[in-house]
Amino acid sequence: MTGFSTLFYKEILRFWKVATQTLTAPVVTAMLYLLIFGHVLQGRVEIYPGVTYTGFLVPGLVMMSVLQNAFANSSSSLIQSKITGNLVFVLLPPLSHWEIFSAYVLAAMVRGIAVGLGVFIITAWFAHLSFVAPWWIAIFALLGAAILATMGLIAGIWAEKFDQLAAFQNFLIMPATFLSGVFYSIHSLPPFWLAVSHVNPFFYMIDGFRYGFFGQSDVPPTTSFAIVAIFFIVLAGIAIHLLKSGYKLRH
Repeated sequence: MTGFSTLFYKEILRFWKVATQTLTAPVVTAMLYLLIFGHVLQGRVEIYPGVTYTGFLVPGLVMMSVLQNAFANSSSSLIQSKITGNLVFVLLPPLSHWEIFSAYVLAAMVRGIAVGLGVFIITAWFAHLSFVAPWWIAIFALLGAAILATMGLIAGIWAEKFDQLAAFQNFLIMPATFLSGVFYSIHSLPPFWLAVSHVNPFFYMIDGFRYGFFGQSDVPPTTSFAIVAIFFIVLAGIAIHLLKSGYKLRH
């Protein structure tokens, strides 16, 4: 496992060296969301009985930060390596596709969870939060980070230039994140958009994560867990197949 640990260490260093951009900036962005939406809608919207809007918003912002930063880490690392040409130093050593997959995904998970913890520490001061089911919080945070890290790996393999990666993020990741119930309950939506939300896997990640704080959710956490777990297995299978075949990496 020397190859895995070396690549994992390299990926950790890559985002740690620019921590102001990769860790601090996302926390500030989430804080701005909380100040703006919390100030405007606090006292006007009550999603769950006994839960303020700011309290409802904090877990959503934490999970959104985890997801977006896990995706950004693996996708940006791979596309930068492809464009600068240093990807050859990853492909030449006798690293298995399992080692490459694990190193990229775990490093991206570390960044996503680190940013999520930072957002939670800052935003938790503004809301009273319970921890009804902390194991669900941990499960959905880890699974969500793993899914978006894997999606980032797939996007990085597929993309050949930065604008392709930006299109993947702007037209898929961002809409799916913002339409997943971060800022609202999906039951407040019209029937059409309610149905659309139920086919969005990001909704189940955030809804299950929020359940761990309040014991209330739009969907039972076991259902959310089953959907999220299946989604991760499918994505992991695709990513490992692409790495094994060398698609847009070795050919």
